[in-house]
Amino acid sequence: MSEKIEISDADVRFMEMAAEIAEKNIDRGGGSFGAVIVRGAEVVATGANTVTLSNDPTAHAEVNAIREACRQLGTFSLKDCIVYSSCEPCPMCLSALYWAGVKRIYFGNTKEDADAINFSDGFIYKELEKPRVDRVLPCIHIESEKNIRAFQKWAAKKDKIEY
Repeated sequence: MSEKIEISDADVRFMEMAAEIAEKNIDRGGGSFGAVIVRGAEVVATGANTVTLSNDPTAHAEVNAIREACRQLGTFSLKDCIVYSSCEPCPMCLSALYWAGVKRIYFGNTKEDADAINFSDGFIYKELEKPRVDRVLPCIHIESEKNIRAFQKWAAKKDKIEY
């Protein structure tokens, strides 16, 4: 059973900041999503959805905030950070947040709320359940001795930086 997480006044303020970023971003031509990354009581970085502004389908608010936070902190690990997102992270953003190692995610709107304004991730979740070759975007495995060599080289590397 999960422990109950208390929501503090600071949590509410950071969530409101994410919502304000999202709303202001609409006025400048971006998407309706904002994110704030906090370490301790300090805002490390913020991000807004700039997919259409930058012609980058990965430029979601959380990803933009992760990139800026990592630049600010000089690390690829955000293990001491908490994320406040105006909306429940999509599968890409959620994966990026896992890779960044954040310790908690708070969100405002749900994926159902996003679906109601035509930002649906449901098709991605359904696609992931299908066999790779049966997806709308087929994923075909090609066995290759050359590809596995890179993994073997990484596994044997003594001075690698794990992530």
